[in-house]
Amino acid sequence: MSEPRVTTYIGIDPGYAITGYGIIKKSGNKLSVVDYGVIETKAGTDFPVRLLAINEKIRYLLEMYKPDYMSVEELFISQNRTTAVGTAQARGVVLVEAARANIPVYEFTPGQVKLAVTGYGKAEKKQVQAMVKTLLGLNEMPKPDDAADGLAMAICLANTGTFNAERAVSGYQYGRYGYSRRNEFG
Repeated sequence: MSEPRVTTYIGIDPGYAITGYGIIKKSGNKLSVVDYGVIETKAGTDFPVRLLAINEKIRYLLEMYKPDYMSVEELFISQNRTTAVGTAQARGVVLVEAARANIPVYEFTPGQVKLAVTGYGKAEKKQVQAMVKTLLGLNEMPKPDDAADGLAMAICLANTGTFNAERAVSGYQYGRYGYSRRNEFG
């Protein structure tokens, strides 16, 4: 009997102040945590320097753990457009590093992540964190919340699989809603 294939996933919750990340392995149906944490940049630091710090840490993580796939939260533009633009730029440096390392990137909405992790697309943040803890067999909930979100992103892709996932092609650029990207890019 052959050993099950081991696949490594990195999940990213992008932000320019705090970027959460989680790295997991999947062997058969078993998930295990490899590493998780956050990349923090200080307010008042020149913005290009903040982006560089995110870029360098992501590059380090990708070189160190050599994940097979990356999962990143789809950009959500809310009321605060300034924050959304900064987050989009942080997300951009993450995607550049994935491209540099030749790692396929898949994107998910927060609702898709909640559904994949808890079974309920409108789950509360604490419910998602509790399921992350349970699914990965951790003794305590991952802290801070952004790190737990990174792990949830990785679990989402590991549980969903790449066939049902959308490749990161910028939903706002290609019109995520009402347009099937799978036909053109899949």
